[in-house]
Amino acid sequence: MKNRILQFGEGNFLRCFIDWMVQRMNERTGFDSTVRIIQPIGTELSSASRALNGRGGRYHTCLRGISGGETVEEIGEVNCVSGVSTSDEIERHAVEPDLRFVFSNTTEAGIQHVKGADTFPAKVLRLARARCRAGLGGLVFIPCELIENNGRELKSCVLQHAADEGDSETADWIGSECVFCSTLVDRIVAGRPEPEAAARYAAELGERDEALVCGEPFHFFVIETPEGFDLEAELPLKAAGLNVVYTADMRPYRVRKVRFLNATHTTMVYPALERGFTEVAGAMADPEFGAFVHRVIFDEIFPTVDLPEAEKIEYARSVVERFSNPFAHHRLESIALNTVAKWETRCLPVVIDYHRLRGELPRNMMSGYEAMARHYDGAGV
Repeated sequence: MKNRILQFGEGNFLRCFIDWMVQRMNERTGFDSTVRIIQPIGTELSSASRALNGRGGRYHTCLRGISGGETVEEIGEVNCVSGVSTSDEIERHAVEPDLRFVFSNTTEAGIQHVKGADTFPAKVLRLARARCRAGLGGLVFIPCELIENNGRELKSCVLQHAADEGDSETADWIGSECVFCSTLVDRIVAGRPEPEAAARYAAELGERDEALVCGEPFHFFVIETPEGFDLEAELPLKAAGLNVVYTADMRPYRVRKVRFLNATHTTMVYPALERGFTEVAGAMADPEFGAFVHRVIFDEIFPTVDLPEAEKIEYARSVVERFSNPFAHHRLESIALNTVAKWETRCLPVVIDYHRLRGELPRNMMSGYEAMARHYDGAGV
């Protein structure tokens, strides 16, 4: 297979999201590509990277959760990863003639400009410089870091590093030959399975795969592409049956995710803790509390999201299924961290828009706010 993809980041998310997608493109469309992973931190491979290399890059994903009202648990092999390299080998991989796409997930702190530091954008500059000087074609950068306008931010930081180093040649090449796409990614990836499940999977597979990674069945990928650039023609994600949207403006999809998923989490967390629940799925399984969450989503958040009705219904229903996932073990205590700041960014815009539309406050969301206030009052804050 051709090595069309370089990936900065060896973590669970990219392996259960991007590499899982590449596997499906290979199987369903004849995309016929491998993925070379670059470990962005450290000059020596981590134990996890060495283990993956020891398996020849081969590992399994297990998708567990609720889909279409049915409990699913599906194990599949990913064999498109050719291996993991350290960032010392960037220049060597940069000049592979078939290379076209660069994916990344280096955490939210990864995309930043720090003059003189070997940041992720500085490594991207090294990649671009080597390819430019070799006279090879441009690259398409598709970052998956969870920051707004991640593609534009990455390009800006790379060009700032080029300016720091007085490298106008590479900066010009990036401007004329490369494409940077901003993205929104959506899939909950739990990582390693619990011991009982791991033993069951080992018996089923006939091997103990220490690189196996678990995620939910739901996935959604929004890619903001420049006008006139047909990414699907080169990267057949939709042709592979994947839940992908290409758009010139992803803001409505970001609002949809933040409001339906994140604002609901923030609204429900303290009412659920007050009732003695410890995990999201346990709270959703309670008929009374599940009905409360349903009202928050469908009665109060739904009218504040400016998207076609069918799209909103489909996504809202998927959120209910994801919250009900018995395999997620999503602890309410973890959701409760920094709740006041989260409420301000996630919930307050919903409350303002709902009041503008209906002339009143959303009663259920405000009861979540009251529970949060009781908690902080009791904590002496």
